[in-house]
Amino acid sequence: MATIVETARTDPPVLTYRQVPETQFELQWADLATLDLSLFDTPGGKEKLAKQLFQAIEKIGFFYVINFGLSQEAVDRQFAIGKELFNLPTDEKLKYRADLENGGYNGYKPLGLREMRPGVNDNTEIYNIPKFIPQLERSHPDIINTHREEIERFARHINDDIVGKLLVLFAIILELPEDFFLQKHRYDEKSDCHLRYMKYHKRTREQNETLGNVWVKGHTDFGSLTLLFRQPVAALQVRTPEGEWRYVKPYPGSITVNLADSLEFLTNGFLKSSIHRVVAPPPDQADIDRLGVLYFVRPEDSVVLNPIQSPVLEKLGYTKTKDDSTVGITAGEWVKARVAKGTTKGRVRSELNEETIIGGKSAKYYD
Repeated sequence: MATIVETARTDPPVLTYRQVPETQFELQWADLATLDLSLFDTPGGKEKLAKQLFQAIEKIGFFYVINFGLSQEAVDRQFAIGKELFNLPTDEKLKYRADLENGGYNGYKPLGLREMRPGVNDNTEIYNIPKFIPQLERSHPDIINTHREEIERFARHINDDIVGKLLVLFAIILELPEDFFLQKHRYDEKSDCHLRYMKYHKRTREQNETLGNVWVKGHTDFGSLTLLFRQPVAALQVRTPEGEWRYVKPYPGSITVNLADSLEFLTNGFLKSSIHRVVAPPPDQADIDRLGVLYFVRPEDSVVLNPIQSPVLEKLGYTKTKDDSTVGITAGEWVKARVAKGTTKGRVRSELNEETIIGGKSAKYYD
């Protein structure tokens, strides 16, 4: 008679991460609104949040959310996974290299791929994890596989309980059915939404001087929304409507959210893709690597980015197509083209102020 041997399930090791102290320097901080998502399911809560969000995005396409249903411990474990991932040998990480040259963004982006100024390459490593659906399944390093269940729970919570609520608020603002944007961002459909671990390696004083202290020029993001979990190294700046750069303060227990290209295209410029950049940190953080955990929200690949119809857009005069060059472009085409352009060889990023992406549509970059 065969003996059945039961093996005990081994839980993955618990990883911990300690955030570095915030800068003690007085910086020029952006004045951004804070949305308390715990109000969403209360009587009148959605309408109150939508009104607050409407007022916020009239000024600038950045805001904070708090009380979003994830503990600081859960967030810090994602930072710990990212730290362990980037500590892997380069040869191991390169086994999972993203197909960047052909517009593929999932997997590993190596350090120093882009030339920022003559002789100075970028200082970022990136690892993107796509949605956990069969058509986007891919291989990952052991550190990701070991913690896959936790990573998937984390990413699904972001999608369902944070992003989903924000998309409803945008629909309310535009006086559309609450599920209008949800139907363009269904989790089970193919899109380039992804969870990102990102590491900015510290630079020398000489490198920063060569770069004019700008690590990444001002730009907009490709999709609908970008969510940045709090990390204390002060380097992210947002461009105000007056053309001034202001630091984004890393408030405890918050996520920083910014609007991106797809929502601008779909709303004919009413929702504005926010311009932001990354600069060298202040002196008391200059010797610290800047580790980030982000979530990028993209519409389904098949969504055509033509302007939508909305009573609010009609009332405010956003009825005439602002930019004919975006008509007919799908979300998948736009993302793939922007990714591929970002890795084109032979171009120095600091010298680039505008480039044609696809179908005559350009992306601009700002000093």
